[in-house]
Amino acid sequence: MEVRIPKRTLAEGLSILERIIPSRSSNPILTYLPLELSDNGLILKGTNGEVDIEVRLPAEIQGTGQMLVPAQTFSQIVRSLPGELVELIFGERLELHSGAFNTQLSITSSEGYPELTFGNPGSEKISASRLAQAITRVRYAASTEEYRAIFRGVQLEFSPQGLRSVASDGFRLARYDLPITLESRKLVIPARSADEIVRVFKDVQGEVALAVGEGTLTLVGDAVRMAVKLMEGEFPDYARVIPQSFVLEATLSAEALQESLKRVAVLSDRNNHRVNLLFNEGKLDIDAEGDYGRGREELNIETSGESQIMVAYNAQYLIDALAPVEGTVRIKLSGPTSPSIVQATEDSGYLAVVVPLRV
Repeated sequence: MEVRIPKRTLAEGLSILERIIPSRSSNPILTYLPLELSDNGLILKGTNGEVDIEVRLPAEIQGTGQMLVPAQTFSQIVRSLPGELVELIFGERLELHSGAFNTQLSITSSEGYPELTFGNPGSEKISASRLAQAITRVRYAASTEEYRAIFRGVQLEFSPQGLRSVASDGFRLARYDLPITLESRKLVIPARSADEIVRVFKDVQGEVALAVGEGTLTLVGDAVRMAVKLMEGEFPDYARVIPQSFVLEATLSAEALQESLKRVAVLSDRNNHRVNLLFNEGKLDIDAEGDYGRGREELNIETSGESQIMVAYNAQYLIDALAPVEGTVRIKLSGPTSPSIVQATEDSGYLAVVVPLRV
């Protein structure tokens, strides 16, 4: 069995798989990379038990079959090859030739490697880049704490009205709406698996087909298939924490506010990263005080509602909520200790809720 493939094509295929193939595992076979020679080209596979990925690469193939190679070693060699073309010859060992470089690698049978579970997609499709965008907009709000259970995931809500992505850690919430017609269902993707969906599909042109099976979501693109194990359950009724009435609304540059918060927060208390925001008739006064001193900055804003109100936040929570916003941002205050809303004025799909610190 032989393969001839451009180095760049092989390296790009390996880069999709590298992050999910563990360098160490209680099941050592998962550290190997399955290579399959087929009539459709060279197929690379990998799994970490939560995410399965299959990548199909165009190549000149002689013969068919499947074998395992040490994933980390194979990837390191391919990245450093001197030639533009890679030739793989499979026998008792794998011979690899590129330019003036030649090497041999041990290979092993694919027997015992877990079977990857991909669903069969129907007619439902979605823009790959927009799906990645919907996840990216909210991912920051997912919990990193083991005990938070379902909140360690990103919830995707499909309906004829659109796709909604939601994440929350109990102290903040992010929601993004994407107008598209889909069959109604809800599912929760582990946050780390959601990161892999974004990494693989964010730059893909065109659409991916969807298939929701028993506990898995399968996404199929032109050259990549990915299956993600889902979390059990769904989010509690998060809509009840989104305030509907406000005492003050302020509009200003999202970038200016984010940069100001970063500067002032350097001097904030290291335990709760508290920053105080005083909204006062067209001015926003931001200040923080910690062990090493006090920082303060003033910004011009447009306001409506009460003439003055002071709210304290965890600076990082507010900075994270501003990150997806381009242009101007609207901050809606329901009270000094009640949840606040952060909305992009130029992207009606994005909304974040940040709970203030108690003064």
